[in-house]
Amino acid sequence: MTCAFSKWWRPPVFGLAAAFFCSGSAPAQIGSLAEKLQLCSACHGEDGNSKIEKIPSLAGQPAFFILNQLFLMREGVRKVEAMAPIVKDLKDEDLTGLSEHFAKLPAKRSDEPVDAGLAKKGAEIAEHRLCRSCHLPSLAGQEQMPRLARQRIDYLTDTLKSYRDSPRPGADTAMSAAIAGATDADIVALAHYAASL
Repeated sequence: MTCAFSKWWRPPVFGLAAAFFCSGSAPAQIGSLAEKLQLCSACHGEDGNSKIEKIPSLAGQPAFFILNQLFLMREGVRKVEAMAPIVKDLKDEDLTGLSEHFAKLPAKRSDEPVDAGLAKKGAEIAEHRLCRSCHLPSLAGQEQMPRLARQRIDYLTDTLKSYRDSPRPGADTAMSAAIAGATDADIVALAHYAASL
């Protein structure tokens, strides 16, 4: 079996996860990839762009980021209650197929109104907090770093607060350090800036 992780660079922290992932020890599940994608689209949008409050858009996310998050959820490291029954029986090839599918879809802005003043302030905060050094200048993301550009404002706001207040198991600790000390107002501004790109 060819390991999906071998296509991408990854930091050493993913070594243990990669070894388990590539062992082929995931439980079997019936159903085609198309059926699984249909299930995903109910919440994340038919084109991968979420129209549901606080549900992230997956379109245009780096494939490795999606693959890694699905893996962490499947293995119970990252606990997302709504996702648990969906990911628990996904096979390795399902994770790869889903991540590659969503990575190819174009990211679109949500229908949330973007406040230009907040977006401008958010751009300054992003510069100060070096957001572009990991997520790229366009905030398109790379490797295990998610795309922030055009992401839902409400989802980004909640997610950034969770990194600041109670770091997620399995998450990159650099993100918690990067957002430490940010005010709620800073976080809202960052979310508007990212959504505006």
